[in-house]
Amino acid sequence: MPDSATDNKTLTIIAFDYGLRRIGVAVGQTFTGLAQPIKPVMARDGIPDWDLLQKLFDEWQPDLLVVGRPLNMFGEEQEISKRADKFSRRLEGRFGLKIGRVDERLSSREAIDLLYELGGSGKVDKASVDSCAAALILESWFRENS
Repeated sequence: MPDSATDNKTLTIIAFDYGLRRIGVAVGQTFTGLAQPIKPVMARDGIPDWDLLQKLFDEWQPDLLVVGRPLNMFGEEQEISKRADKFSRRLEGRFGLKIGRVDERLSSREAIDLLYELGGSGKVDKASVDSCAAALILESWFRENS
C-alpha cells in the first residue's frame, strides 16, 4: 500500500478490529513494524462515536488506517464483512485517509491465546481481546507490506 512518495517516511497507522459493540484499536509505525493496543471504541450496532475517533486521530495523527476484514473460514464474505467494509468507507470519507484491509480470520482467537500467555485469565476481557486483535491485524499488515 505505501507508494514511492512515502516509502522512506515513517508512517503512523491506526488499525481497527471492527465489531458491532466494540471496535478494537491499535497504533503502530512502519519504522518498527510493531503495534500497540489502545483503548477500544464503543459502538452501537457497529456505529462508533465519531467524535471520539476524531480525538484519537488528533492525538496520533495517522497517515493510514487499516481495518480487519472478518471473513469466514473459507475466505468468503459474511454480513459482518460488509459492515466492516462500510465502516472502512466511512472512515475514508470522514478523515480522508487511505484504508488498508487485512484478512483477520482467527485474530481474536490468536489475541486470546496471546493474552493468556502474557498474564493468564486476568488479562483476558473483551476490550483487551479486541484491541489486541487490532494490534495483530496491524502487525499482519506490516508483514504483508514490508
